[in-house]
Amino acid sequence: MANFLDIIFNPWLGPLLNLPAFWAILIISVFITLLITVVYKYTTNQTEMKRIKDDLKKYQKEMRETKDLKKLKVIQKKSLELNMKYMMASFKSTLYTFIPIIIIFAWLAMHIAYYPITPQQEFTVTALFGDGAKGNISMTTTPDLKFITAPTQEIIDGKATWKLQAGDSGTYKLNVNYNSEEYNMQVLVTTERAYETPEKPIRDSKLKMLRIDNAKVHPFGEKFNIYGWYPGWLATYIAFSLLLSIGFRKVLKVY
Repeated sequence: MANFLDIIFNPWLGPLLNLPAFWAILIISVFITLLITVVYKYTTNQTEMKRIKDDLKKYQKEMRETKDLKKLKVIQKKSLELNMKYMMASFKSTLYTFIPIIIIFAWLAMHIAYYPITPQQEFTVTALFGDGAKGNISMTTTPDLKFITAPTQEIIDGKATWKLQAGDSGTYKLNVNYNSEEYNMQVLVTTERAYETPEKPIRDSKLKMLRIDNAKVHPFGEKFNIYGWYPGWLATYIAFSLLLSIGFRKVLKVY
């Protein structure tokens, strides 16, 4: 799947990965939002959409001004029916863009959510457990990676952590053994903006997840946070797309 998406998107979106994440996401947001806006404009009856919006504004004004409860319920019903009509008319254009946008998002999630693990870089791998888990858990790697901490770790407070040093560029297999259960996941060492999926959920075991601790990308910077929450690539895209959508709709006169 990853190779297929790279073949499609790397030739024309790949160069953006050389930019800081903020600018890469902004440029991609402009492209996607403009595409969605143009498709929406030409796959909907804009005359009808404008009429519905104008009627909705009229009903909203009437609801604010009326003090008659019976009349208010009638207006609310009409407004609800118009909203449903507007949504159904918009749904058609959504069908044209939904699958392509989801595929682009899948490619972005593979390249822009985390920083890569580079050759010779130190990194950690964490095993997360459910309540009551005790004992030891061990790891081996193929090909060999240098263990900075011991390959066998004790489970403390529901987790165990290994610290390793990356080797040369390539894909390495992490083999984990816990209570005769064996699990594995891959870690990619590269100078490019790419990585293997850093989290592997595990079912039917006290071991709940294996996690390669790639550093997360925070497009607005490591110091920017909202009450302790650091926006990632998806939240940044959503913020950009909402603002861009308002601008594009005004410029292109889309209703």
